Amino acid sequence: MTSFGLDHPWALLLLPLAALPFLASPLRLSPVPSSDVAPDDPLSAAIGAALSIAGALAILALVLGLSGLHRRDQTVERHGAGANIVLLLDRSSSMDSTFANRSPEGREESKSVAARRLLTDFASRRPADRVAVAAFSTAPMPIVPMTDHHDAVRAAIGAIDRPGLAHTDVGRGLVLAFSMFDDASSESSRALVLVSDGAAVIDRRVQDALRDAARREPVRLYWLFLRTQGSKGIYDKPPPGEPDTPQIYPERHLDVFLKSLGLPYRAFEAKGAAEVSAAIREIDQLEQRPTVYKETIPRQDLDWICYWAASFALLLLLAAKLSERRLDQDREDHFGEPRARSASSESGAPRSRAPAFDDARFAARAS
Repeated sequence: MTSFGLDHPWALLLLPLAALPFLASPLRLSPVPSSDVAPDDPLSAAIGAALSIAGALAILALVLGLSGLHRRDQTVERHGAGANIVLLLDRSSSMDSTFANRSPEGREESKSVAARRLLTDFASRRPADRVAVAAFSTAPMPIVPMTDHHDAVRAAIGAIDRPGLAHTDVGRGLVLAFSMFDDASSESSRALVLVSDGAAVIDRRVQDALRDAARREPVRLYWLFLRTQGSKGIYDKPPPGEPDTPQIYPERHLDVFLKSLGLPYRAFEAKGAAEVSAAIREIDQLEQRPTVYKETIPRQDLDWICYWAASFALLLLLAAKLSERRLDQDREDHFGEPRARSASSESGAPRSRAPAFDDARFAARAS
């Protein structure tokens, strides 16, 4: 449920000022003795009431803006069809070469570029997923935590074609990936997708940590193995007389170890971009389950809405004030100056005595 809060509740003491527009008007009063003899004017009454309401709303909005009105952060439950997926991406330097084990030339794609393109398309097709992104080379690197904001996910995937480092510590990378599933993700819709072009020997202590993580965080595990031409594959077995050790066959032994975790597990061995695309499409089809998760929506300030509302109401009041006209000014504009002069003469002003002056001058001349 949405709840609201205030940063400065004391500002609400100013709310009674919102009644002032109904008690007094800022408009000029008319000198008419009484309006009872005038006919009813519903339009004028409605405009007057609207101006009073606008004044009250302006004061109310200003008070709420000063009080720091905001919507508190809240947790909402989301439903969708997809999965909670952690993408674990190999950032070793070998990913910068092509599947033919050479530097890309012309229109050739490196393994990292092909993975970036296809994984970006994968994320775009699944808007209901929550996705986390991690990478590993010499050390594991968390990039984006579990989120449904896919712009951030696509940006993280877009960075996997940056130049990588030399080593491949896949064991510690897997430990990090297991830890990125949060409490909001449903256990029935968790998937971990490992994208790598090779493996390495996993330390015994890291193996124990992974077994413990698999018990605590049950997930469906996928390994998308980008096999380089001439390298050993997941299913290659040593010929007779050659020792079968993790140092010589790291991919084979990583596959055996992942199967031993007791989790639902699939491995895809891709020798080109087309096979990578087919593997990703299959993962897309497999990971379509109802998901329920909780998302925290951060606080949202609403004071700017209050200030905009107050500004609009004040502009209406200013327009009404500027459109005022005096009744006597209207009368002058209608009748003109001659009307004003005749009015002053009818008010009893003395007339000229010019004929009396002429009689006195005539009597002096006769004598």
